[in-house]
Amino acid sequence: MKVILLKDVKNLGKKGDVVEASDGYARNYLVPRGIAEEATAKNVNIVKRKKASIRQERLEETEAAQEIATKIRNKELKIGVKVGENGRLFGAVTNKDVAELINKEYNLDIDRKKISMDPIKQEGTYTVKVRLYPGITSNVKILIEGNE
Repeated sequence: MKVILLKDVKNLGKKGDVVEASDGYARNYLVPRGIAEEATAKNVNIVKRKKASIRQERLEETEAAQEIATKIRNKELKIGVKVGENGRLFGAVTNKDVAELINKEYNLDIDRKKISMDPIKQEGTYTVKVRLYPGITSNVKILIEGNE
């Protein structure tokens, strides 16, 4: 019996796949538990349309992420912070501070979790990696300047 999987099933297929399952397995386990539905022509067309729309959305998200990456790539941003002796900062500059600065500077909405960096505790220039989308990253230079 052909079924359309509504969830990932180990050793059978992924969500949205049209697969062949034994009649008993499909009727007694997959369909009653909402894991799969019978692969009628109507259901197959619905799944094809959903896959096409998901593919289009992913393409648009990828293009938007590429555009943002190009916009912020290798730009230098300045952060003014209070410093003590030997250029040590009071506190630290974290990914939250960098995210706020990028969002304010470029009118974007980048989550702090997408910025990978260790807290910065010294003055200087640092390169920060921003993950915008799977496979799309951009580097931003952060200049930490002290205000005494």
